[in-house]
Amino acid sequence: MYVLGVETSCDETSVSIVKDGSIVLANEVLSQIDIHKDYGGVVPEIASREHVKGITYVFDQAMKKAGIKYQDLGLIAVTKGPGLIGSLLIGVNAAKVISLNYDIPIVGVHHIAGHIYANHIEHPMEFPLLALVVSGGHTELVLMKEHYSFEKLGETQDDAVGEAYDKIARVLGLAYPGGPIVDKLAHEGKDVFDFPRPMIDSDDFNFSFSGLKSKVINTHHNLKQRQLEIIPEDFCASFQEAVTDVLVSKTIKAKTIYKVKQIIVAGGVAANSGLRTKLKNKITDVPVYFPRMNYCTDNAAMIAVAGYFQYLTNKKTDDLMLNGHSRLNLEG
Repeated sequence: MYVLGVETSCDETSVSIVKDGSIVLANEVLSQIDIHKDYGGVVPEIASREHVKGITYVFDQAMKKAGIKYQDLGLIAVTKGPGLIGSLLIGVNAAKVISLNYDIPIVGVHHIAGHIYANHIEHPMEFPLLALVVSGGHTELVLMKEHYSFEKLGETQDDAVGEAYDKIARVLGLAYPGGPIVDKLAHEGKDVFDFPRPMIDSDDFNFSFSGLKSKVINTHHNLKQRQLEIIPEDFCASFQEAVTDVLVSKTIKAKTIYKVKQIIVAGGVAANSGLRTKLKNKITDVPVYFPRMNYCTDNAAMIAVAGYFQYLTNKKTDDLMLNGHSRLNLEG
């Protein structure tokens, strides 16, 4: 089955063609990073307009690269949420037009389900598995006992880990997007501040990064007020050590309790080299998988894969009333 994936939840316009849930024939991504970096973050209105400008081009490029026609498609999978509502509607409506014109069944896919299924492209899922979801808007641990069965074990009570990375980057005067830069500088500095590890010893699987973020900001402010030397590399190293300690500790605890056969990491922060290294070093009894770098960030291939398994699992499709949702529950 050829599945057309469409992803426009934030600032990437992406269309992909995936065969049988794992063979990526095309994955075209039109990024808006250069447009939004002058503002230090994504501007929703600008993102929506850029999706309108680029989506037809991305559709054409994906179909040409895959070497198929719309009539060959067996399914259309489009991100329905969560995300920026204006951006989501561009992708949803474009997908519905294709569905209507060529009489192709369509399914709306949860964005985080897409990130989780990005791992399946190279590493087939073995259940039960544990998914650590880490992105700009999400931080959660999800247990899967079978395909398309999501049980949220815990989540952030305030800031998502990716959001905290971007805030620390702004405080340190680093360029946008800040997460990859903080990760890079962390390897050049030392953990001299020993920042707190929030909720690392709690009995549940929830996270909290607001207090840690405030501690980093206040420490930076105090040094600046006292006109003492500020070494960005040390701030980045100390912050990243604290964050990854919490993420890895919670993951290990969940792994042990639920006796999973596999751990997968999903979301943009899955590209973080510090997290990758620490998880692989600390967990050796079960395999730990990460998506390829180009599948960590938002892309349509992951939506096509998730849509394929969603369709196989429940055999349900959406109609032309399909809509976008800025907030959406993963567990259904």
